[in-house]
Amino acid sequence: MTQFFTAPDGARLAFRDAGEGLPVLCLPGLTRTMGDFDYVAPHLPPCRLIRMDYRGRGQSQWTGEATYTVPQEGRDALALLDHLGIENAALIGTSRGGLIGMYLAATAKPRLRGLLLNDVGPVIHPPGLERIFAYLGRTPTAPTHAALARALPGLMPGFANVAPDRWLEEARLHYRQTPDGLRITYDPALRRAFLTAFQGSAQDLWPLFDACAGLPLALLRGANSDLLSVGTATEMRRRRPDMLFAEVPDRAHIPFLDEPASLAVIHAFLKACA
Repeated sequence: MTQFFTAPDGARLAFRDAGEGLPVLCLPGLTRTMGDFDYVAPHLPPCRLIRMDYRGRGQSQWTGEATYTVPQEGRDALALLDHLGIENAALIGTSRGGLIGMYLAATAKPRLRGLLLNDVGPVIHPPGLERIFAYLGRTPTAPTHAALARALPGLMPGFANVAPDRWLEEARLHYRQTPDGLRITYDPALRRAFLTAFQGSAQDLWPLFDACAGLPLALLRGANSDLLSVGTATEMRRRRPDMLFAEVPDRAHIPFLDEPASLAVIHAFLKACA
C-alpha cells in the first residue's frame, strides 16, 4: 500500500514499506517509480522492502526543475529512513538510483549497509546519455499500452528473449493511459533539470565510487548496455576486487532484476549486508 511522508522542505513524497527483517531501500531509475522493483520483489529473501517515488515522479509531488537533482533526491531518501526510524539500510539503486547510492556513500556512509548498482557506474557512456536525451520528457506516440508493448522490442535494442507480457507490464508501469493517449508519469521539467546537470565537461564521479570502500558492493551490467560500458565495469572491478558482479545476458539498460543472473547477485549481496 502506498503511503506518504513530508520531506523537510514540505514536499509530499510517496513510498511503500512492507515486510520485516533487513531494511532494503530500493531507488528507481531517472524517470521511473516504485514499480521498477515489482518484478524482483517476489523473489527476495525475507526483508523489509522500502521503495519510494522521487519528487516529480509517480505519486510524489512535483516540486520544480531546480529540485530534481541527485543531492536532493539523496536527502529525500535519508528523510524517508528517518521517517521510518531506520538507522541504516542496504540500498539497491537502478540507474539514477545507483548514482544516488554512490552520493550517499560519500556523504552519509553510516546510513548504508551496502550498495548494489543496477547498470550504472561513475562514468555514463555517451550513447546511453544520448538515448536518454532523445526520449526524456516526451510523450510516446503509441495511443495505448497494448500498442506501446508491441513497439517496445523495436524501441529497446539490446533486449532479447523478453515475453510479450513483460513488455505490456513495462508499458503499464511507466506510462498512464488517458483519453488522449499515453502520458509520462513524471514532471516534464525533469528534462530541463537533466540537461542542465550534463551541460559542460563531465564530472569525475570516481571519488563517489571509491567512497564505497568498506561497504558490501555489487554490480549488475546488462550485457548489451549502452550506459555502463565494459571498460567502466572492468575498472570498477579492478578497484573493488571483492565486488559481487554479474553480466546479465539478453539485457541492455536496464536489467529487470528478476533474471537468474541478477537474482544470484542480489541474494549474495543481501546476505553480505545482513
